[in-house]
Amino acid sequence: MNRHLSPQGIPRAQRLAERAFATLERFLHIEAVSGIVLLVAAAAALVWANSPWAESYHALWHLPISFSIGNTKITHSLHFWINDAFMTLFFLVVGMEIRREIHEGALSSLRQAMLPIAAAAGGVIVPALIYLSVNSTPLQQQGWAVPTATDIAFAVGVLALLGKGIPGNVRVFLLALAIIDDIIAVLIIAFFYSAGLEYHGLIPVLVGVLMVFGLQKIGIGSAWAYVIPGIIVWLGFLLTGAHPTLAGVVLGLITPVASVRVMKERPLERLSYIVRDLMHKPDTPAEQLVTPLKQLHRAQREVLPPVTRVQMALHPWVAYGVMPLFALANAGVSMNGIDLSGAGPLGVMMGVTLALVAGKLLGVVGVSWLMVRFGVCQLPSEVSWRGVFLIGLLAGIGFTMSIFIAMLAFDDPQLLGAAKLGVLLGSLIAATLGLLWGRYYARRRRVQQAGQPV
Repeated sequence: MNRHLSPQGIPRAQRLAERAFATLERFLHIEAVSGIVLLVAAAAALVWANSPWAESYHALWHLPISFSIGNTKITHSLHFWINDAFMTLFFLVVGMEIRREIHEGALSSLRQAMLPIAAAAGGVIVPALIYLSVNSTPLQQQGWAVPTATDIAFAVGVLALLGKGIPGNVRVFLLALAIIDDIIAVLIIAFFYSAGLEYHGLIPVLVGVLMVFGLQKIGIGSAWAYVIPGIIVWLGFLLTGAHPTLAGVVLGLITPVASVRVMKERPLERLSYIVRDLMHKPDTPAEQLVTPLKQLHRAQREVLPPVTRVQMALHPWVAYGVMPLFALANAGVSMNGIDLSGAGPLGVMMGVTLALVAGKLLGVVGVSWLMVRFGVCQLPSEVSWRGVFLIGLLAGIGFTMSIFIAMLAFDDPQLLGAAKLGVLLGSLIAATLGLLWGRYYARRRRVQQAGQPV
């Protein structure tokens, strides 16, 4: 037997490469890993911004980048392209997550969604009130929404670090709460942090959306066909004065939850038929395989609905590209550039930190308790009050979305820097407390399941 071949006749190098790629693909979809990458990017930004090379850090993000088509030229800084263009992919994934949860997840019925909706509302209102109680001037109060957001990737990533000792329904509850939190954050950005709207920009938004519906109507399933309509929607939001990343949410919400192609057979049946046909013709010339292989590719694509397929395809790019790049570009708070001796920056930093750590916990747990206490809804199976407490702690990890809102809220560099510092401190404290409480919670569950006294 050829030592370079496996028992199945496949070259060993090819088999090893396939295993390596499969392992890499599984690794890239582990939520805890993406959270760690995000944390490393934020730490690198902080170190870089406070190092002897701090000037190069700030100069990099102000680097102008231009795109031109004919006589039309668009020039913006690298910072703009990251925050206003690349982050649209992040919001696209958020929109798709919302779409999926509304269709078949935790938000598919009012009865099922009522508790996470109420908990998320509490996790927005209480932090905002705590922040406003610490900050009294109108300029400082512009940041009231900064501590109301939850970072889905980071929060779920920290929860994943706790392993299988945490019930699956705790993760579902946290995910539902974070998604509702994101819906509220998007509405806040649209209504409170968008400049006076230029309504003529809504025309290209409408044109782009209609193009998307038109492509769906004629059964175009390739995601690449929707790039140009997506760009038109993005440019429309940019022209309106609203934040252009809202285009991602809109496009995510209108992504179909079922195949856009009308097929006589189910995709799996079609796949099986094509594979059987190819197996019965092993000596078919290569040029005659082009058509069945194209059919095989189309049937394979239609097995998963677009909202799932596109989200899975984008996940590694967003988790390991867009979000770490955003953290690297925005988490670099220079300690030398923030003067906390003044009441303004100190109040902003303390307000954000306190609201994320205490406000989120009080809002989520307090409102959940009230809803259950008065019989409006009940806790999901396998979710105890210790689990709700864990969710409240992890909801205090604002990070990506909180920093994003802070940049919309503050033009003053001192207040913006203080808000970012508050987000970083609050998110770090919330994550640390969440990990400690989660380990205690998981240990208590193991003891209880073993039937031992606790």
